[in-house]
Formats: sequence, structure tokens, C-alpha cells
Amino acid sequence: MKILVINAGSSSIKYQLMDLTDVHHYTLLATGLVEKIGESTGRVTHKTLIPGHESQHVEDDPLPSHREGMSRVVALLTDPDKGVIRDAAEIEGVGHRVLSCGEVYSDTVRVTPEVKAAIREFFPLGPLHNPANLMGIDVAEEFFPHAPQVAIFDTAFHQTMPPKAFLYAVPYDWYTTHRLRRYGFHGTSHKYVTQEAADYLGLPLADINLITIHLGNGCSMAAIRGGKCVDTSMGVTPLEGLVMGTRSGDIDPAALEYIMGQTGMDIHQMINALNKAAGLKGICGVNDMREVVAAAADGTPLAETALELFAYRIQKYIGAYMAVVPKLHALVFTAGIGENSFPVRDRICRGLEHLGVRLDAARNEAPSREPREIQQADAALKILVIPTNEELQIALETKHTIETS
Repeated sequence: MKILVINAGSSSIKYQLMDLTDVHHYTLLATGLVEKIGESTGRVTHKTLIPGHESQHVEDDPLPSHREGMSRVVALLTDPDKGVIRDAAEIEGVGHRVLSCGEVYSDTVRVTPEVKAAIREFFPLGPLHNPANLMGIDVAEEFFPHAPQVAIFDTAFHQTMPPKAFLYAVPYDWYTTHRLRRYGFHGTSHKYVTQEAADYLGLPLADINLITIHLGNGCSMAAIRGGKCVDTSMGVTPLEGLVMGTRSGDIDPAALEYIMGQTGMDIHQMINALNKAAGLKGICGVNDMREVVAAAADGTPLAETALELFAYRIQKYIGAYMAVVPKLHALVFTAGIGENSFPVRDRICRGLEHLGVRLDAARNEAPSREPREIQQADAALKILVIPTNEELQIALETKHTIETS
């Protein structure tokens, strides 16, 4: 089944087209990025990935709206030279990454007017993402009217958390009236690597107990018990939890009032600063972990401080999640930093030997793109590195939803 996966942002469209049967049998046909939508000059980067016919095409032209951007995607996918399909009608389903639908949907769903209304209802809790996600759905419906549209919610995997994990200790009507609670994000990634870890370890999904650690520019962790999420580090927005590239993570809310009083910032400026000027960038001036690691190795004090803070926050969450996940099978590192930065994995695991975390330096440093173990050979607790594939997970869920609904 040919599935188009779309992740629409406020000024961008990321896409992948794949032909798949199941998680082990699929072909990635094309991938691309439409960016700078609404600016004076937009950019489309399109890659054809058919073996023996790989190519990349880049074009710079004005793209006034997402509609023009999607028009270029369709034209490139069906181009006689650069394309991979003869006609848009070959696309049998479109899977959309959607940030949040709160507690309304706890699983992937086919898009209906009711689903679109629910996505719109949660604009206030996802103002940067939900409107763009819905725009992507509207545009895709126009260009692929024959194909079922499917919404995959980034928060859905975390809907199995119990109230003691998702509630904040605030007036209860803030939850019942205003929907204030921990929702969690990166759910598609945590779900994918949970299944991959179960398969790798040869355990049924219903028996697997993990701590999954998604480390990219955005970072989050999840406590997995019996294959289901029972806690996660991000909150009502992606700002809570770990130290990230440009996000602060956990902070005393009273500190915001203090800094606003000292600087004259309003609440919008404060939230913008916590999202875009904090985290690694706030401490040492850069948010690319490769640059931070290199600067720390060269003896830059604030880069070293940023790395220590980044690792320490993760260590504390590992300890907390060990308290709620009995008979833990593995720690799982994933996403850009988690998969590729052995110095960061080393810093996180260092000093946790009393918790059974015993990293093997040689295994940790050995380059690989495959799922692998990096703990010492005789360690009881496994440490896994599992590459995530959120687009594949979206495509798989899209296919399953179409076939079963």
C-alpha cells in the first residue's frame, strides 16, 4: 500500500512516500521538505530514493500558502523524470502527524469532520502545531480526495498514564474545566521503539518494561510497564521535563514572575525565551549537541556545565522511573542524540552503576545504524540503542486504520 506521510508546520511540509506491507517489508520511495511557505522565496527539496534511480532536486520559488507547497509535492512525486508514481491516485492513504487532541482520542483515527473539530478545539494547547496540522489535512484532502486521511496524535501513546501520573497538584477544576494535565509528546517515537525493543529482546509487548529516552533537539522520556506508558517527562506542552536544545525543561514557576519583574518581559516573551533561548543554548550559546560536546572537549567551561546539566536531569528521571517500573528490562536510547552521540550516552550512564546501569565503553563507541546492546556483557540490565522511525510508525498505523475501519 502506498502511503504518504505528512508533517505540516506553520511554514513547512515534511513528507515521505512509502510502499509498505509491514514493518519489515517496505520501500521508501521519496522524501522531501517544503519550507519558507509564505516568505518571499520558498524552497522545495525533493529526494527520489528508488534503488538505482536516486536523485535530489531543489527549487526556490515563492510559495504563498500550503496549497502551493502541496501542489509542488504532487508535481514532483508524479514528474516523469523526478517522480516515483504516475498519478496522485496511486496514493492509497495519507497519514498526518498531529500534535494533540487531548483526551478526545487515545488512538489513531480516520479524519472526519468530528476529528477536525476536535483538533481545532485544542488550538489553545497547541498553538504552534495544531493549526498547521489541520491546514495540512485540509490541503491533502483537496489534492488526494480519493485517499483516506488518517490522524496520528503525538500524545496518544501516553493516554495510558494513570491520574496519579498525569494530574498536576492544582485546583481540580483546572483539569475538569480547562483540561490542564500532563499529555506528553514524542508518543509516536516512544511507541515505535517500545515495539522494536520487545521484538529485539524476544518478549511479548504486553510483558516489556522499559525506560525510553528520546534525545534530539527536543527531549523526553517515558516509563513503560507492560508495553504501555505509565509516565512521561513532557507535560501539558513540550516545555516540561528534560533540558533540551533550546527549551528549559523543569523550572520553578515562581522564577518566571521574578525574572519578568527584573527584566520587564511579559508572559509571551517569557514563554518564548523558555522555548527558544533556554536549554543548552541558554547555558552555553549553542543548541547543536555536536558543537556542545566538541566545545566541552576543548575545555570550554559553560559547554561542560551544559553537558553536566543535560545528563544530570536525565539521570534523575531514570531514578524516578525505576521506582515505578518493576523488573526493568532495559534503558532505550533513541533519536538523533540518543542514537548517535556516544559521549552523551556515556555521561548519562556514568555514576549509575549502583542502579545496575553498567555501560561497556567499546560497545557504546562502536558505530552502527542497527538496534544494539551497549551494556557490559554480564550486566543484568540491558542498555539498548534503537533507531526511531516515526514516519514508518505513522505509515503503519495509517495502513492498519484504513484496513480495519
